[in-house]
Formats: sequence, C-alpha cells, structure tokens
Amino acid sequence: MKYFFLTDGWTVGRVWGVGGLWDEAAHRRSPEILRLNLCLCDKNEKMWLHRVEDGVLMLEVKPSDLGDHHHSGRSIGQVILTRLITADQVLDRLCKASAQCQRIETALISPDGEY
Repeated sequence: MKYFFLTDGWTVGRVWGVGGLWDEAAHRRSPEILRLNLCLCDKNEKMWLHRVEDGVLMLEVKPSDLGDHHHSGRSIGQVILTRLITADQVLDRLCKASAQCQRIETALISPDGEY
C-alpha cells in the first residue's frame, strides 16, 4: 500500500496506474483509495491520510468545490501527486507532527451478527 496526505476540502480527480490513466472498464473497478481516520493539523489546516493500492502511481487532487466562496481566493486549481509515501514515511511524519484521530460511530457487530 501507498499513502498520501490531502488537505481538508480537496478531493481526488484523475488517477494514473502502470498503464497510464486509470481505465475503470479495463480494470473492471475503481482504484482503491481510502481516506483514513487520521489527520495532521498544521496551523489551521487539516491534512487527512489516504491509502491507495500499489498499482496507483499518480493522483490529481483539486479543491472539492471550485465555486465555493470560501475557496475562491485559491490560485491553485489542481495538483498532481507523483510521490506517494510508504507506511514508514507516514509514521515518521506522524511522530514529527500534531496528529488527531477522528472518532467513528459504528457498530462493532453487523446486523447479521458477524464481526
């Protein structure tokens, strides 16, 4: 697995894999990208940790809502992340920063009685 931090209010756009731009028809699925419940707080900015599958090489990220007045002063429309990090690099970064965990309200047992 690979990881990256993404600022709160930003979202993933296009994704590239080994064969170029991710093709959901060829792969028969979307790329595995999961926002984890851990963020770094730097000044007044939250950066959420995301996990991606090994087949992902690059990601385009951009503000979630370009038309939002709150974000209208941003001069950056999109960024391409080309250097995804390893779990060891995540731990190193977390040890050097102020990290927070988000509490999740979920049942421990599923409706069918399984864990």
